[in-house]
Amino acid sequence: MRCCHPRRVEENLIMTQRTKSATWWQGLVLARVGREPSSSENVGFVVNTVPNEFIVQFRSKYYAKVRESFIQKRLNQLNVIWAIIPRNNLASHYPSDFDTLHIFNADDTLSEDTLNTVKAHPAVKAVVHQRSVQRFLASGNNSFNYNIRQPQGVARKKQANIVNSHHVSGSLHADVLWKLGITGKGVKVAIFDTGLTQNHPHFRNVKERSNWTNEKSLDDGVSHGTFVAGVIASSRECLGLAPDAELHIYKVFTNSQVSYTSWFLDAFNYAIYKKVNIINLSIGGPDFLDLPFVDKVLELSANNIIMVSAAGNDGPIYGTLNNPGDQSDVIGVGSINFDDKIARFSSRGMTTWELPLGYGRAGLDIVTFGSQVEGSDVHKGCRRLSGTSVSSPVVAGVAALLRSGASHKINMVNPSSLKQVLIEGAEKLPNYNIFEQGQGKLNLLKSMQLLLRYKPKISLIPSSLDFTTNYMWPYSSQPLFYGSVATIIQVVTAITSIYQPHFPPRFGLGLDGCPYTLLLIRMEKITKVSLKDI
Repeated sequence: MRCCHPRRVEENLIMTQRTKSATWWQGLVLARVGREPSSSENVGFVVNTVPNEFIVQFRSKYYAKVRESFIQKRLNQLNVIWAIIPRNNLASHYPSDFDTLHIFNADDTLSEDTLNTVKAHPAVKAVVHQRSVQRFLASGNNSFNYNIRQPQGVARKKQANIVNSHHVSGSLHADVLWKLGITGKGVKVAIFDTGLTQNHPHFRNVKERSNWTNEKSLDDGVSHGTFVAGVIASSRECLGLAPDAELHIYKVFTNSQVSYTSWFLDAFNYAIYKKVNIINLSIGGPDFLDLPFVDKVLELSANNIIMVSAAGNDGPIYGTLNNPGDQSDVIGVGSINFDDKIARFSSRGMTTWELPLGYGRAGLDIVTFGSQVEGSDVHKGCRRLSGTSVSSPVVAGVAALLRSGASHKINMVNPSSLKQVLIEGAEKLPNYNIFEQGQGKLNLLKSMQLLLRYKPKISLIPSSLDFTTNYMWPYSSQPLFYGSVATIIQVVTAITSIYQPHFPPRFGLGLDGCPYTLLLIRMEKITKVSLKDI
């Protein structure tokens, strides 16, 4: 039996805090899911598993009839009624590496037996629960925060007076590059968000709008996707950073702000087929256990797609970085105010993936403007927003400018090299540690200079370890010898060709086959390490 079963959101997935090792950060990393929001946060969200609905991951990409034959071959031997959820999007025309399977009228025992039977097929990689996410907007002081895998923005009251300092293009001196003819032309930027209104007056190069939800409209009914697109590529009023970038709009959230893992997977696959250069994800959540999503992000990087993602709005608590911004192959972006102070809402490191089997990474890569930034409103005009969802498109727009300005070195521009020039061009902010600011404040012009004279190399993140400075807090406050905690630094290796990656277990020190790995160092008799010492 094959049919489309209505999607339901009934069963809350309760995520508990992971067990922590007895180290100095034991009091820093707090559970993000299920905690009561503070009065200043006004956060509400829920993660759900869809009852009796599962994502079947395959080891390669196949057309629909082939995938169905694999599942049918395994399930015909069982007395179970099942259906493959049909795709009603552009991905239906292409091979895919997953299907969404619905099992009808099955108890837990029968469902488990059915899933184990499907897993036994040699072409099947894994079978996991289908997940949905929905945000709830709790209004307070004319603002609201977003959480979970959802747009990470904080809406603010519109203000009539336009202050130039709130234009990130001006603050980052993008006009210097514009005068040189560097405007993002020829760069394909994909925006995964809530859609974009057709024929919006701010945009002159919208190449494609696609809908991955169960709604019929491609328009933005929330206004978040429009704002994000404006920060990247608006050509009027509130100017974006790369006005000539080619925009590819992926609507992955409904107007009621619901999305599913399968919608993202289809959209990601389509982005690979379309060979986009940059993906902006002004979304995020602590759900790094959503393995199909995590694996697909790794595949995007392996296909030379630069991914920029919001760090999350769960600050100032440590250990609150959102996924996928906390992945090593993604550029995770936090927020600062226009006076160069870390925004209170901006999520902090360390990462929690490795707990309790290892130590967390700093995770956060870079910070940039994300408080009271101006961007495009849903139909026309401008508005102001705050949140890491604002900072993420700032970096995505900068990445588009960098790529378009280095056309003579286009073969060297990849997720590795872009991350290297961004973090090496960043400026350290005084009085903030590595978990708060990553490698520092984004500097567009310096990063452009670094890319123009770029040669493949290996970079350490951070470039040096000096345990006498506040930047390395709380490492700088621990014993240097006995009882000290192993320090994690990230090694970024530039490569000029992309290979099919081998994906390792979730908890390891490296991403084998990807351009990023990690190095574990236990400090014993030195207080400072530089690249030449390694």
